[in-house]
Amino acid sequence: MGEFEGRVEGHRDGHGFVVPDAGEPTIFLAPQEMRSVLHKDRVRVRILRYDRKGRPEGRVLDILDRRRAPIIGRLLHEGGQWLVAPEDSRYGQDILIPKNAIASAAVGQVVSVELTEPPSLHSQPVGRVAEVLGEIDDSGMEIEIAVRKYEVPHQFSPETLAQAAALPDKVRAVDRRHRVDLTDVPLVTIDGEDARDFDDAVYCEPFKRGRGKTAFEGWRLLVAIADVSHYVKPGEALDEDAYERATSVYFPRRVIPMLPEKLSNGLCSLNPEVERLSMVCDMLVAADGSIEAFQFYPAVIRSHARLTYTEVAAALANTRGPEAQRRADLVPHLLHLHEVYRALLKQRARRGAVDFDTPETQIVCDDNGRIEKIVPRVRNDAHRLIEEAMLAANVCAAEFIGGAEHPCLYRVHEGPTPEKRIALQATLRALGIGVSLSDDPTPMEIQAISQAVAERPDAAQIHTLLLRSMQQAIYTVHNSGHFGLAYGAYTHFTSPIRRYPDLLVHRVIKAILAGRRYHLVANSKTRTPELRRGGKPAKAAKPMSQEMALWEAAGGHCSANERRADEASRDVEAWLKCRFMREHLGEEFAGTVSTVAGFGLFVTLDTLFVEGLVHITELGGEYYRFDEARGELRGERTGIRYAVGARVRVQVSRVDLDGRKIDFRMVREGETERLLARGAKAPASAKAGEALAAVKESDRLTKAATRLVKGQVGRDIKRSRKPQAKRPSPKPRSRR
Repeated sequence: MGEFEGRVEGHRDGHGFVVPDAGEPTIFLAPQEMRSVLHKDRVRVRILRYDRKGRPEGRVLDILDRRRAPIIGRLLHEGGQWLVAPEDSRYGQDILIPKNAIASAAVGQVVSVELTEPPSLHSQPVGRVAEVLGEIDDSGMEIEIAVRKYEVPHQFSPETLAQAAALPDKVRAVDRRHRVDLTDVPLVTIDGEDARDFDDAVYCEPFKRGRGKTAFEGWRLLVAIADVSHYVKPGEALDEDAYERATSVYFPRRVIPMLPEKLSNGLCSLNPEVERLSMVCDMLVAADGSIEAFQFYPAVIRSHARLTYTEVAAALANTRGPEAQRRADLVPHLLHLHEVYRALLKQRARRGAVDFDTPETQIVCDDNGRIEKIVPRVRNDAHRLIEEAMLAANVCAAEFIGGAEHPCLYRVHEGPTPEKRIALQATLRALGIGVSLSDDPTPMEIQAISQAVAERPDAAQIHTLLLRSMQQAIYTVHNSGHFGLAYGAYTHFTSPIRRYPDLLVHRVIKAILAGRRYHLVANSKTRTPELRRGGKPAKAAKPMSQEMALWEAAGGHCSANERRADEASRDVEAWLKCRFMREHLGEEFAGTVSTVAGFGLFVTLDTLFVEGLVHITELGGEYYRFDEARGELRGERTGIRYAVGARVRVQVSRVDLDGRKIDFRMVREGETERLLARGAKAPASAKAGEALAAVKESDRLTKAATRLVKGQVGRDIKRSRKPQAKRPSPKPRSRR
């Protein structure tokens, strides 16, 4: 029925999928087929059959390439054998370790394993311990695991470190040549309290050109961006390591930077009261928020202050307050920045750019790296002010490069696919939102829906649905515009310290200013990116030249590494949240349904801002049917419905640290009274909580024991059907 080559994606339940290179639908692999392969192997498969829904199932014909990256896991000693249980359950098989290959590791420690023998139909994989990371409870261990699990480069090469060390500590006279001197302009940086690298500085003043009523009135807005390209040159070790990383990766309490600290926090960071090299986007913004003119030029600047969002917002809100008094000399310039921000905001509304009010949270950790609390991240006018200034500079960069017809990496964001549009329309209709979408939705339509539901209690959940209906933003040489921001052309110019595409944009702008072209050169780390699951090859109107193909490969590489960084960050946050929620087992919380699926409800807790699953089996003693069109679960007997935005009360029933999963059970109205009624007599109020907790714990343990027994019986039945392995397997164990 056809043969395909692709990458294996394992599943924790034992089966897997092959994602074909050419973008065809994923091919299912039964558990038996997964015995000879591992997650991320490249294989050739043949389609054997199609299921009732037309999904293909395949058989592995050949293993083209074994994934050579180390596997992270816990070292165990069971049944007289040493083995490592992979931390990533998608690998599906434990790795046997010979006694002489455990290095200095002890039982229970987290280790990195290199395979010495691949798996086969009749034997488990064999490996050796290459690195001992430490104990699972060590501070920061979750980050050490994540950077290796997702193969995030976290060590600079000796050549890169040597090159960084040889760089000067400050701007030299030779560096100032052919640059505009802006050291007397009161540019300032505005960032979060915990920021350490400062990419951008801003300044604004009123502007008037001409005389009389026809005079142009507006503002001159300067956005100065760190000139990383002056120090990081193509083909050098610094550049190769930066390209390999493509982005900085942010974890709670730790950053894996794209550039060595001497650059990211020193020479390229726009620290206050020191000279720094920069690329400046100098704009004239009209009263209606339109950009009348702009120019780019290299400059040397001196930031006059390192401001935070909090103090800027406070100064703008009260120009006579203590924050404003401390920065009295800068307050007039901050007021001008606020004025230009309000003008740019009007232009944003005219374009119909989408502005979602999706809740964001911030994890606050203690000294040991454990979650102390999770708090909502509040965006104020200072955040929005900087955001609009950066958007304006990015649009100018895209227009400047596009006008020169020079290749570049655009930041492309496309709207809903036809399938997602239909699904979104059905969900909105089910929620009683009578706003229709055209066959080719515009940002204005999405924004109209966003505004129409702003006063609803489930507004945040609906905004999330709207956001998920759109496609993922990517870097590509083909400019298709930015749907969410309603721009015809958009690129990234403002963060070259932490994003490689911005560094490329700076090089292109410099080349255009010098009257030449920047040629992207292939290096040892340039590769054609892997397609994500469900992805499709980029569409090109005509065959690309070799140089354009290099640009497209660079865009795919940067996009893939951006997703990798996001996944690693989310994995660490999920681990921390699971660790945090283990302290709240058995406790009850109010929450809101954030997502509805056929297997249950995802609920976000009001006070802790943590999401967990209420499995459909925990919804009560009746059958619930999933209505995909309405996006709800409905009980057939009682007619009870659960949809996005529903208010519920749940109990924390289970936390799976390995699987990064939190399970809730639904607590129905009156259940507390029924639990108390099970006792002979209601206890005194002082002991009521303890008695109720004991009853709940007993009930929970009974259910857990039942599930455990059923699960063990099921595993025993499955195990009895498997062929006998040549190498003896360890005894069944429970993962911790």
